[in-house]
Amino acid sequence: MNKIHPMAVVSPDAKLGDNVEIGPYAYIDANVEIGDGCKIHPHAVIYSYVKIGKDCEVFPGAVVGAVPQDLKFDGEITHVEIGDRVTIRECATINRGTKASGKGITSIGSDTLVMSYVHVAHDCKVGCHCILVSYVGLAGETDVDDWAIIGGGTKVHQFSHIGTHAMVGGACKVNKDIPPYSLCGRDPISYAGVNIVGLRRRGFESDVIRTIKDIYDVIYFQGYNFSDACDRVAAGFPQSVEKDTILSFIKNSKRGIVRANDPRDKGSIDI
Repeated sequence: MNKIHPMAVVSPDAKLGDNVEIGPYAYIDANVEIGDGCKIHPHAVIYSYVKIGKDCEVFPGAVVGAVPQDLKFDGEITHVEIGDRVTIRECATINRGTKASGKGITSIGSDTLVMSYVHVAHDCKVGCHCILVSYVGLAGETDVDDWAIIGGGTKVHQFSHIGTHAMVGGACKVNKDIPPYSLCGRDPISYAGVNIVGLRRRGFESDVIRTIKDIYDVIYFQGYNFSDACDRVAAGFPQSVEKDTILSFIKNSKRGIVRANDPRDKGSIDI
């Protein structure tokens, strides 16, 4: 049984699952689907063409599904898709896609946390188990792979790609792709090592983490250009999911990956 406050505005054309709770002054437009067990807090806004999975929570002031802030948008029907168990905190904004990009959809994967005042622009694809810390801004058509964490106040250039299990420090300017399993930060943004703590927390074995570090040592610290370094990694390391993930990411990078930090600089990275 749903619990809808009488001061909420819910379109009769919205599709609500079971046990949905909608607080006062929340606004739910037509052509919205909200899954079982979701909670929409007071003053949250869900515009048309949004599909939200099960057990999600949208906090006050958040706006999901507003039209994209893109001059190419011409009023076409585009979408936002939110997975299961996603938390969208206060005043976060998630815009619809645009057809001009060839995607027409903005998506957030399951078990992801979108903190307060985060902006996810048109046609972004955020994976599962990600954390976007407060005041992160993702420009249009940014891809964030599963398990990535982006520190507070970081701004990400359009068309950028952040790899799986990567961690980006706070208040960074991301204008190059962030390779998987890496820890990146500083200004200008640079590779500062492997995300060792994060990988350990997620159950990666020590020998796997060591292999990832050795691969990045070849890529960044042995004097090769990225193409030659990838060839040496391909020939010199045993087959593994991690090796394939790193090489595929680098070879398919459109903006190029970040450069290395000076290994003598042991300064910390704020998250």
